[in-house]
Formats: sequence, C-alpha cells, structure tokens
Amino acid sequence: MELSVVDLSRLQFAMTALYHFLFVPLTIGLSVLLATMETVYVMTGREIWKRMVKFWGTLFGINFVLGVATGLTMEFQFGMNWAYFSQYVGDVFGAPLAIEGLMAFFMEATFVGLFFFGWDKLSKRQHLAATWAVALGTNFSALWILIANGWMQHPVGAMFNPDTMRMEVTSFFDVLFNPVAQAKFVHTVSAGYVTAAMFVIGISSWYLLQGRHMQIAKRSVAIASAFGFASALSVVVLGDESGYEANLNQKMKLATIEAMWETEPAPAAFNVVAWPDMEKRENAFAIEVPYVMGLIATRSLNTVIPGIKELVDRSKDRIRQGAVAWDALQKIRANPAEADEDLRETFQQNANSLGYAYLLLPFTDTPMEATTEQVEAAAWSTVPNVWPMFYAFRIMVACGFFFILLTAVFFYYSSSGRLDTLTEKRRWILHIAVWSIPLPWIACEMGWFVAEYGRQPWIIESMLPTSAAVSSLSVTEVLLTLAGFIALYSVLLVIEIALMIKYIKIGPDDGEAAPSHQKPVRPAVSDATPVPAE
Repeated sequence: MELSVVDLSRLQFAMTALYHFLFVPLTIGLSVLLATMETVYVMTGREIWKRMVKFWGTLFGINFVLGVATGLTMEFQFGMNWAYFSQYVGDVFGAPLAIEGLMAFFMEATFVGLFFFGWDKLSKRQHLAATWAVALGTNFSALWILIANGWMQHPVGAMFNPDTMRMEVTSFFDVLFNPVAQAKFVHTVSAGYVTAAMFVIGISSWYLLQGRHMQIAKRSVAIASAFGFASALSVVVLGDESGYEANLNQKMKLATIEAMWETEPAPAAFNVVAWPDMEKRENAFAIEVPYVMGLIATRSLNTVIPGIKELVDRSKDRIRQGAVAWDALQKIRANPAEADEDLRETFQQNANSLGYAYLLLPFTDTPMEATTEQVEAAAWSTVPNVWPMFYAFRIMVACGFFFILLTAVFFYYSSSGRLDTLTEKRRWILHIAVWSIPLPWIACEMGWFVAEYGRQPWIIESMLPTSAAVSSLSVTEVLLTLAGFIALYSVLLVIEIALMIKYIKIGPDDGEAAPSHQKPVRPAVSDATPVPAE
C-alpha cells in the first residue's frame, strides 16, 4: 500500500499524541493525590505523610518532565504538518491553547519548582499551597486543551468567512462551554485520577508482597483506593455523558462504535460482541442485549439511533448541498468585490455543508459536476473502519469496570483495617494489582483512539476533512520527521521506564531496611495492626 502525505501526517500526529498521553493521566492524577497526602501531613503533623509526598512526588517529577517535553512537539506539528488546518481555524483553535500556556502551564511549571525545592524554604502551609497550585494548574491545563479538542469534535461559537477563508469566533462563551468539551474534560480527568490510583495501589502492593515500606504502602493503598474507587465510578457515569453527547453531535461515531449498520426501532440493542464486515457492510455475527444502547445513548424509550447506512444516505444530501456552497465560494473568491448579494446568500444558505464538498475532491476537481458514483464514494468515506472502533471501545469499557472492582476490593480491606489479610492469606490480590498497573494506560489510549479515529474523515467535525488540512510536504519529508520522532521518543521512553524502576526499587525514605533476600516475607508483628485513621 502506498502511503500518502495525509496518511503519514496522521500517523505521525497519532504516534506523538498517544505517546504524550502516556504521561498526562499520571501527572493529572498524582498531582491531586500528592496534594491530598500533604494536606493530611499539614493537618496531623505526622512525618510519615511528608515522606510519602516526597516519594510519590519523585515519580511525579520524572513523569512531569517527560510529559512536558513530548507535549511541546505536538503544537509545532500544527504548523509543520497541518498548515491549512492552522490557517483555517487558528483564530478559534489558537485561543484555548494560548490561554493554556499563559494561565495553566506557567502556573504548574512555576509551582512545581516550589514543590521540589521549597521544603526547607517555605512553611508547611505555604508548601501545601504550592502543591495544590500544581494540581490546579495541571487540571486547568487539561481543561483548555480539551476545550480546543472538543471544538474539533463539535464546532460551535464560530462561523466561516468566505472572504478570509478562515473560521472566526462569534461567541467565545459557546466555545468555552461547549458540552462536548466539558464532557471530555471531566471524563478525561477522572481517567487520570484512576490511572494514578491504580499506579499507587500497584506499586504499594509490590512493597506489601516484599514486606518493605509497610506503613507507607498501607497508607498509600488506603488513600489511593478511596480516591480510585470514587474516580472509577465517575469515569463510567461521565463516559455515559460522552456517549449521550456523541448521539447528539457525532452520530456516525456512535453508530460505528456499536457496529450498527441498520437503523433499529427504538430503543436500540447493544452489541456485546460482533464481527463487523466492511466489505459486505454488515456484521458476520453479533450477540445483542435488547434496549440497552437506546437507553444509554438517548435516555429514552422512543428515540431512534440512526444506523450507518442511513447516515451515509444523509451524507449524500449534504454532499450535494455542499457542492452548491463550494461553487458559490469559488465565484466569490474569483471576484470578491463584485460578488452580488444573491451569490453570497446562496453560499450562506448552504455554508453548513461546505465541508462535505471537500469529500468529493479526491474523486473530482469539480464538485458541482460529481457523478452519482462519486457522491456515493464520498458518502461512504464518512464511515471509519468499524472493526477497530468497535473493539477499542469495548476494551476501554471492560478496563473501566475492572478498575471499579479492584479499587473497591482494596478500599474494603483498607477501610476495615484488614490489609494484613491480603499479605497473609490473599496475596493473589496483590499480584493482580501489580500486574494491572499498565491497564489504565491501555484504557486511556483506547479512549483517545475512539475519540480521534472515530471522528475521521473529519479533522473538524462536518467542516473540514483531514485530507484537506495537510501542509504541502513531500512523503520523504514526513517520513524523515516521523523516523526522527520514533527514534527520539523511543529513547525517552526507555529513560522514563528506567528512572521509574530505579526509584521504585529504592523506595521511600521511611527508615525501614530492605530485606537481604529476594523472597517475599510476611510483615513484622508491629505491622500487623490496622493502620490508624489519620
């Protein structure tokens, strides 16, 4: 298969985005956990909580630095690989990113320095304020980035100016309070909290299995399990809200996630397992649960969810309408000064479908003269590949329910003062926690895959196809930069993992000597008492 500039540019951005998001959720979640732990330290004055903050803060710092380094690269790609996208929506898209840099990033970058170097220079309360500022800055950073991303999913508060060929903001309030962006923010941030909780539980379980750092490990499990259980529940609830918004604003994405080829009577069934066939445009087989999808996506018993084929038919109408807008736009651009009101009125009446005319460009240079076959092909190009969408979503959901179960188990044992039962009789639960550490990252990456791949072929939903947004680069140029990113990021990943493992093996500075042998040992009698509430 011959790769195009569009394919390679998409691959490059996907690779850098997915790699960057290996660091983001842990940074978001650990920042809040650190602030919570330090709050307990300031309130109780117990030094063990300070040592906990310093240990988990070291791992946070490693993750934070590499997250910043990989995030900067992504913004440069907008100008390097997606020049027309930057020109087309820079007035809208650039504002949230600029605010993120000025308000959130500089806030967290400033106070993260005070967090690491201010222990002996600030009072307890001042240092606690700096730690909470890091947490707030990290979460604010996610907010503004997701406002920008949410606008790509559901463009509101802006309109296209045919004279400048740019999107222009008409209501920043609508951009800011875009329901899709808000749903994405709370869902993504909650996923970050779960990631941090699972990370802390997993590492602490490893210490419990080894009989090391028992008191810090128990307290870490106690606070992370409560935090993680509440966050895991919220992820499911907020994910439901994202699904509801998708049904309102991204119907093709929802139909693809469910492999729903035909429109069903309301309420629609939920496909637990299916085997989508893109060539035959049907499912080879499916195991359905009646009514569930309709209830989740529409919150009603009588609202119909359109299937893929019906949505393709709707796209044909919008493609023809967009061709009219395209034709009017070309005439306006040819002679803007003499474009009469009727021509501009024709454009405005069809402007909402202009993006669909771009879908015809791979098949014809004259959208107004497109044949029925070309319109058909363009309409079917609005359907993402169903198979990866279907199973990526289910992997994410399965992980989400597993996190609820595991955090609930640890919350039960820690809140009842029975963590020693795990170290003595149910060590297999601790082993599960250790081996589950990578799962939150898998779930997060699957979630972003569903969100971004499910939007294809649009870079801006229903307004600008990805194929029309790329820069004028050669395949060789994109291949070289892609190879460079892969090499650099691979080195950074090795460094990240090596540093994390190094400091996890060293463990927190709690005055406990590590066992001289490698076999796990049971906790000492002094560690067998329940952890007091602090």
